[in-house]
Amino acid sequence: MAAAESPLPPAAPAPPGGAAGPPKALLAALAAGLAAAGHPLLYVKLLVQVGHEPLPPTVGRNVLGRKVLYLPGFFTYARHIVEVDGKRGLFRGLTPRLISSTLSTITRGSVKKAFPLEDMEHVSNKDDVKTSLRKVVKETSHEMMMQCMSRVVSHPLHVISMRCMVQFIGREVKYSGVFSAIGRILKEEGILGFFVGLVPHILGDFIFLWCCNLLAHFISTYAVDDNFSQASVIRSYTKFVIGIAVSMLTYPFLLVGDLMAVNNCGLRAGLPPYAPAFTSWIHCWRHLSAQGQLFRGSSLLFRRAPIPAARFPID
Repeated sequence: MAAAESPLPPAAPAPPGGAAGPPKALLAALAAGLAAAGHPLLYVKLLVQVGHEPLPPTVGRNVLGRKVLYLPGFFTYARHIVEVDGKRGLFRGLTPRLISSTLSTITRGSVKKAFPLEDMEHVSNKDDVKTSLRKVVKETSHEMMMQCMSRVVSHPLHVISMRCMVQFIGREVKYSGVFSAIGRILKEEGILGFFVGLVPHILGDFIFLWCCNLLAHFISTYAVDDNFSQASVIRSYTKFVIGIAVSMLTYPFLLVGDLMAVNNCGLRAGLPPYAPAFTSWIHCWRHLSAQGQLFRGSSLLFRRAPIPAARFPID
């Protein structure tokens, strides 16, 4: 899940002559480049989320020096993908992901334009507690509206991207292109097929944004003295740290949403033994909870094998 954006200051007026176009295009290209560079990480993470473990665990030691079994980390897993599909294989599903990211960015920009931030009241150190809380609630509601709309618009391409990536498991070619994937989902699942897994994603976004903004507000109000010279710096770091902590707590919503996107869609990754055919995202949540797997894939380094070490000859 992406970290929440902090309220932005009013945009500076464009210079005469309308020369604001190229910088925006450059920023869009940079964002696409960063998404492409980070795609292998997301790809490996998704394969781990669905429970695909093609490599055996290895023996290692924990901080106490005890022998434990570790599953392959990101670099070992990525090397395996390269051995199977070549280096280009690390970018499976990238095209629909870039389209999804672009749609999300355009949607957020459109909402900001329709409801400009300069019309919002920003929190000031001079505000009393009731006034500042009212402003935080108003800003968070505005932020949540942008996030919900961008999530709804971009989710269909997110579903396609997820399904393209998990085809690695069963070596399928069912979703070989964006347009053919759109036609196949419409034919087999109808319009609702584009929005499987949307609800847990939006719930995760809702909890993340409100927890981050309200916790940061209360800590900044009651725990940080305005007379302290570095108060503004501490407030900035406070929201950053809170964002990391809350993102871990809301991770199960991200996991469930991604699993629902590929569940029972005709791909091996969405069928037993990887997962039963879930009737709803709540069914998926309960299944993962019963197995103690609600945080599966949250870490790609030092992944301990879920099977008890006693079942493996580690001596």
